Amino acid sequence: MWKEFKEFAMRGNVVDMAVGVVVGAAFATIAKSLVDDVLMPPIGLLLGGVDFTNLFLVIKPGANPGPYLKLADAKAAGAVTINYGIFINSIVSFLIVAFAVFLVIRGINRLHRPEAAPAAAPTTKECVYCASMIPIKAIRCPHCTSELAR
Repeated sequence: MWKEFKEFAMRGNVVDMAVGVVVGAAFATIAKSLVDDVLMPPIGLLLGGVDFTNLFLVIKPGANPGPYLKLADAKAAGAVTINYGIFINSIVSFLIVAFAVFLVIRGINRLHRPEAAPAAAPTTKECVYCASMIPIKAIRCPHCTSELAR
């Protein structure tokens, strides 16, 4: 059983998939940082100083009621919240990752795409008298016996 498992695990597809998962996890961390630390602060600034990580709705107040200015304050008080700002960050992060994967797959597909073969020279032509298909080198139609122009 160990030998069979080793053969399965060492197949090219399984190893490639494992490498893809590890690289994907690392890329997701980079994309999350790009969204949280680079893209969302200027977008929040353009929208009037909004910090997307602190956009939330309080469903049920916590131990100490009151307006919570930050999500961390609401969580510390034990409030139940809907964190739509974090959800917006996640959507932007997903779109960045999806676009990057699209670009990678597009590049791979271009590498794998075979070159278009040149069009082959025609081997038949149509008889002008009887409309039958005949070899291109024919000087007389085998169907209607008409003499064809060279």
